[in-house]
Amino acid sequence: MAKKPRVSVTNETETGRNTNFIDNKTGIKMTRAAFVKKIKQGEYQDYYYRKQGDLETPVSKPDGDESNNLG
Repeated sequence: MAKKPRVSVTNETETGRNTNFIDNKTGIKMTRAAFVKKIKQGEYQDYYYRKQGDLETPVSKPDGDESNNLG
């Protein structure tokens, strides 16, 4: 059985932008902005953010393991 990623997407826009997330370890729900803030504070070592358009967007660090991807 594939392991569950630390963070999963719980909502996205019609265009596919991820807007809400859940930490599968703690159960904490986060908006995109809250997740980016926690990444910046060093709380999620396996994730980073990048600018997509005008928004900072959380992404998982590439490691070759598709089970770690946000989704």
